[in-house]
Order: sequence, then structure tokens, then C-alpha cells
Amino acid sequence: MTKIVNHWIGGKTAEGASGTYGPVTNPATGEVTTKVAFASVEEVDTAVAAAKEAFRTWGQSSLAQRTSILFTFRALLDAHRDEIAELITAEHGKVHSDALGEVARGLEIVDLACGINVQLKGELSTQVASRVDVASIRQPLGVVAGITPFNFPAMVPMWMFPLAIACGNTFVLKPSEKDPSASVRLAELLAEAGLPEGVFNVVHGDKVAVDRLLEHPDVKAVSFVGSTPIARYIHTTASANGKRVQALGGAKNHMLVLPDADLDAAADAAVSAAYGSAGERCMAISAVVAVGAIGDELVEKIRERAEKIKIGPGDDPTSEMGPLITATHRDKVASYVAGAADEGAEVVLDGTGHTVDGHENGHWIGISLLDKVPTTAKAYQDEIFGPVLCVLRADTYEEALDIVNASPYGNGTAIFTRDGGAARRFQLEVEAGMVGVNVPIPVPVGYHSFGGWKDSLFGDHHIYGNDGTHFYTRGKVVTTRWPDPADAPSGVDLGFPRNH
Repeated sequence: MTKIVNHWIGGKTAEGASGTYGPVTNPATGEVTTKVAFASVEEVDTAVAAAKEAFRTWGQSSLAQRTSILFTFRALLDAHRDEIAELITAEHGKVHSDALGEVARGLEIVDLACGINVQLKGELSTQVASRVDVASIRQPLGVVAGITPFNFPAMVPMWMFPLAIACGNTFVLKPSEKDPSASVRLAELLAEAGLPEGVFNVVHGDKVAVDRLLEHPDVKAVSFVGSTPIARYIHTTASANGKRVQALGGAKNHMLVLPDADLDAAADAAVSAAYGSAGERCMAISAVVAVGAIGDELVEKIRERAEKIKIGPGDDPTSEMGPLITATHRDKVASYVAGAADEGAEVVLDGTGHTVDGHENGHWIGISLLDKVPTTAKAYQDEIFGPVLCVLRADTYEEALDIVNASPYGNGTAIFTRDGGAARRFQLEVEAGMVGVNVPIPVPVGYHSFGGWKDSLFGDHHIYGNDGTHFYTRGKVVTTRWPDPADAPSGVDLGFPRNH
């Protein structure tokens, strides 16, 4: 019997009422294992209404109550991390160790939310004028929404909702319809932790559900992570409806390798960053820029390592890389490799014909490595979102920097060098929101914020960290003057005797 994933509204499962369902596939087998209910406009409205009603009390709840529930949720999440990782592997396809790492990175933001007290402290200036004090405070927005991608079905939602509800908001999550089970399990654990009904809701669906959240008058803010075209659409549409928006888009992350770099370390990093999670992450390194005469040696070191990667089902502990999320996406990724030679690239490794014995119908693709890729090639210009690494050549640091800065994306970047001066110059001159120095995937820890520049971010706020707290709250300034008790009218005064 096919499993059905329903919505979570008002603290309990809500069976789909629209009659529309989407397929959820096991990427390792190609088999449809689950149906997910797609929400109608009315079902989205029901979820928002539940969140709005819950905000009446949750928005006034004490910090102690909120953080106590989050501490309990953190303990439950830690205890069930293997279970959640298994759900991710079954629907996304990534290997179990990678799925566990995703849960661990989400836990970082839960940790941050548990200590939200410090971030929510206000400011007070006394005696700015005679008997006048001024205080700055931060208050929750109300109902906020999150729209999240398939590649991190647990981590990216946890980049959003722990901080949002810790700040006193209520939340409606629209996860990817491709791998929805993890989000519902998170909702169940929140309920088990004691979160009041309606504070956290999950609605599944497609553009119908997304557009309703973007236009709903009771949704005050929208967080999004996904591709650049959709991020631009989310930002434009939600902003037009008067909402606060943080919309994180796509990327083409570059790694510069200078001639003085440790080439073995650089090759290890390039392989890990390009092919980990089958390249399906917005912080993957998809372009290596080899500077000077090191290009041939670096490419050979990358090839040697890439050929040894074991590709197989995510639930096989010996697998290092799993399948892609869908057959359609697999075919799109393969098309970039197939057309690379005609666009001037040298195909060092072609993984497009890869299959796995016993799982022939899975969404498999092998490792691909393209060298001497021109900047005009589609394989370089587009975000492929698969295990394809492009290597570009540059004669000088300046030429390499120009390549990076000419990209419309500015999510993450890295430099590999032993020269501190070159590294310092790069981190100041490169046009990207996150920079790694001998670190290939510079995803910030939870108490720093994540976000890119240019077409990788639409909106003024990065996600989580201090930016996350500011995004989910709004400031208020209170100016106060109280009469001095000593100035009270004559008569009985038990407080302050007149002595001046």
C-alpha cells in the first residue's frame, strides 16, 4: 500500500481535501513509494488561520516558555536523528552519513534558538532629557512562512522555523513536494516537545500553495531557499503584497587554486565540495579556477580521486554518493556533459552512462569532470546542481578574480593558497557573500548568517544568525517620561518626602 503524506495543521494531521496528490519517488530504485497531498487555497487558508489564532497567545508567551520547549525539541531531535536521516535518504537519495550531517547542521540553529534570549535583548538610554528614557525593543511579526527546497528537506526548514518561533512568531512551512516526510516528522517532534497547537504548520503542494502564501494578507514574512528564477519571483510577488522577504537563490561557486597551494589538499577539497551530496547543494563547488602552470597536475589529482568514489544506494553504508532526486533532473544534468565538447571543453570524466547493479531504474549519474571550460559554455554559465565539475584556466590571480566577479551569482567562493596576503586580498576583493580560505564550502556556523550577493540573494537579510533574528522581529522605540513622586501635590505622601 502506497504511503500518503498529509498536511499538519493546528497541531495534528490534516488529510488532504483537494483530491490532488503528487508522487514521491525513491531515487535509488525509481519506484513511487509515497503520495503527498497537494493543498488547495482553502487548505492553505486553514493553516494560516490556525497560525494566526495561535499567535494571539504564543506572541505573548514568555521567553522562558519558548526556549524550554525548544530545549525539549532539541533533545527529541537528537534522539531521532537516525530516523530523520533515513527519511531523507529514502526520498532524496543522499547517503546516510550525508543525511546525518544535514540533521546536525539543522541542530546548530535549534541550539541558537534555545539561546535566543541574548539576541532579543533591547537597549535603554536613561535621562536623554529631563526625566525622559528611551528604550528599543524587538517584537514578533505574526504569521511567517517558509518555502524550502528538495536538497535539504530537514536542514533548511530548521534554518527558519526554530528562530521564527523562538522570537514569538507562528509558522507555516511549505516544504518540497519531492521529499516531504522529514518536515512532517519534525512537526510531530515539536508537538511532542509541547509546542502549542497552530504554532507550527506544514502544508504540501505546488504553485497553488506557494502563491497563496505569497499573497495571503495574514502572512507577514516569507523565507525561501531555491533556484534564482524562483527566488526572484518569490521576492517580487511577496514584496508586492507588502511582505518582508528573504529569498536565497542559486549559485555558481568558484574555487581559486593559486600556484603555491597544497595541490593534494586542494584536490581533496574540490572532489568533496563538487561531488558531495551528488552536487545537489547551493554551496557546491562547481567551478575550479587553476591559476598559472598548475592546471594539468591539479586536474589529474582531481581525476584520480573522483574515479574512486563509490556510487550506490544511500542506505548502503559503503556508498559515498547516491542518485539524483528525479530522472528528469538526471537527464538535464547529463545534457550539460553531452554538449560540453562542442562548446570547447575537454571531457576528462563522463559519468552520464553510469548505472548501479540491481538498481538499474534508479536516477543514477556518475562523476563528470570538464577541463579548460570556456566561460561561454552552458556548463559553466548555468547552475547544474549535479556531480559535474568545471575547471577553468587563468594565468594570473587578477584574471581568475575577474572570472569570479563576472559571474551573476555571488553565493560562496574559496581560495586555496599558502600566501596570507593573497588570501586577505581575495576575501576583500571577491564579490560573494561567503568566502573560504583553504575551506571549500564556507557555510557559516549557526551564530553567523548565511547568504550570498548578486543573483544569489533577494532581500536585505541573510538567513539564521543575527540576521535571522532581525528578520523575524521588528523594532519598536519607546520614549517615556514619568513625573517625579517628589513633585506630587501637597497632602499625604508616603513615598518621597520633599527635601529639596
